[in-house]
Amino acid sequence: MKKNILLLLSLFLVMNCFAQESKEKNTKSSAVAAKTSVYYLIRHAEKDRSDKSNKDPKLTKKGNDRAAYWAEVFKNVKFDAVYSTNYNRTLETAMPIAKANELEIISYHPFKIKMNKFLKETKGKTVLIVGHSNTTPSFANKLLNKEMFESIEDDNNGNVYIVTVTGNVKTVQLLTIN
Repeated sequence: MKKNILLLLSLFLVMNCFAQESKEKNTKSSAVAAKTSVYYLIRHAEKDRSDKSNKDPKLTKKGNDRAAYWAEVFKNVKFDAVYSTNYNRTLETAMPIAKANELEIISYHPFKIKMNKFLKETKGKTVLIVGHSNTTPSFANKLLNKEMFESIEDDNNGNVYIVTVTGNVKTVQLLTIN
């Protein structure tokens, strides 16, 4: 079952890469064509819950395994930027993907980000955004400019929201990989 899900996601990601590459070629040949931006949003991997007073826990062994797995899932995606909130669990989740793409992690505050500025800075790019159970779906909603998603269940660390923006056209896919 896991192999089927991984195969399906890999197929989707490859198709998305070809579509993006095709759009980039079309953009280069036509100055008026809109640039395509692709945003992948994930929640941090499993965090250490052993100390309830710790507001900034690190990942568990299972969480570190999931972070490495995300890097494997996204190995065919060439990211231009990796964003993460400034918490151990999100930074540790983002790190394997950032390293694979030779990128520095850009820190963001989910409630203070200026969406218009962010969209302008990331226009035409492929971006990973790592957040939390409430901020990840909220960020996807802001990208889409509509309320589509609610907070992620606390035991779900496997959602990936893929938001594609071309001009005024915005699409989204939600996949769950557990």
